[in-house]
Amino acid sequence: MAAYGNIDGFIKEIMADSENAAFTAAGQVPLFAAPEKARILVVGQAPGRLAMESRLFWNDPSGDRLRDWMGVDREFFYDSGFLAVLPMDFYFPGKGKSGDLPPRRGFAEKWHPKILKSCPDIRLTILIGQYSMKYYLGDRIKKTLTETVKSRHEYLPDFFPLVHPSPRNRLWLSRNPWFEAEAVPELKAAVKKALA
Repeated sequence: MAAYGNIDGFIKEIMADSENAAFTAAGQVPLFAAPEKARILVVGQAPGRLAMESRLFWNDPSGDRLRDWMGVDREFFYDSGFLAVLPMDFYFPGKGKSGDLPPRRGFAEKWHPKILKSCPDIRLTILIGQYSMKYYLGDRIKKTLTETVKSRHEYLPDFFPLVHPSPRNRLWLSRNPWFEAEAVPELKAAVKKALA
């Protein structure tokens, strides 16, 4: 857990926040990492059910695919201290009709700026899915997620937008072969550069 950064104070503050009372009462701990030496920030939607149950973010098939896209192994992802992970909500939001419910509004606005002050050397922010893109790219975002990911060069070297690595996105990946042929190698190169 040392590689997650000195986050105990943040965890206590988040758990004491009345907006998170139901999660705290259920014994749930917010899932995120903010090591001081982090070079890369990964911003996703919210922890999935498996991740929340295991108390380890991206600990599911989506995480396996994300690490493959980034060109890093599991040990490096969790233990190197070079990766910060701040989802748009630090708790599993529950299931909806077509997947997980969206992250709560206002959560990232409240906690990300405060926590990121402890990570002064972020060189690349990987934005996974529409919620992180809307928050971090603002009016620079395109009309669709696909267009935003296709326009990734406009946001480099600071941001790299990605489709969610969920197995549910197999159809999107099959319809957009350019992503794995072009965007994934570019992501690996951007990760390598940020870590250099």
